[in-house]
Amino acid sequence: MEANIITLARIVLVFVGIGLFSFDFYFDLAGAILVVIIIYMDALDGIVARKLNIASKLGALLDITGDRIVENAYWIYFAAIGLVSYWVPLVVITRSFVIDSLRSLAFSKGKTAFGKDTMMRTPIMKFLTAGRLSRAVYGASKAVIFAYLAGIIVLKSAQAQFGINLPEAVITGIYAVKDVLVYVVVIMCVVRGIPVVYDGWPMLVEKRFEKIAEIN
Repeated sequence: MEANIITLARIVLVFVGIGLFSFDFYFDLAGAILVVIIIYMDALDGIVARKLNIASKLGALLDITGDRIVENAYWIYFAAIGLVSYWVPLVVITRSFVIDSLRSLAFSKGKTAFGKDTMMRTPIMKFLTAGRLSRAVYGASKAVIFAYLAGIIVLKSAQAQFGINLPEAVITGIYAVKDVLVYVVVIMCVVRGIPVVYDGWPMLVEKRFEKIAEIN
């Protein structure tokens, strides 16, 4: 229960954090700090669930739902203010619908995305998508890019409010790093989705045959 409360709080806070942006430097700074807190809470709910031995299939599903809301909300916002291209949230959201549809089908059969009842069938697919190392690396990459983008917002706000001027080469470098990080995270997002499609596709075919059998 405690872990689920953390997940729900994280969902609420992401909208609060986004709402803080675009007022002035101090609001932008508060929004950026909330990004870091929300990222920490993403790891905290899993830690709490394991420490208290209260991990459940429902909790795992809720955790994924929270991740999707947080991830998509930030990508959409950063695209809306022009920090990332519009194609980034399009790719991420499309991937989310495809993967989560397969995971929902697996959940109806008693399988989860991660853990001992994972839907992943082969060791290599488990490692790529459900493995703790893979999840940690991907989670860290999202943490870095969201914190970095929030930092750019704070920097731009400080420049506008306090008249801070940085050399053009520095600004160019900051945005170049941003672009590289965005590409890395999006590529990881897509690549980590491929094993879910590969291992989840047989269930989709099986479901289709079940419907055909019912009709006949």
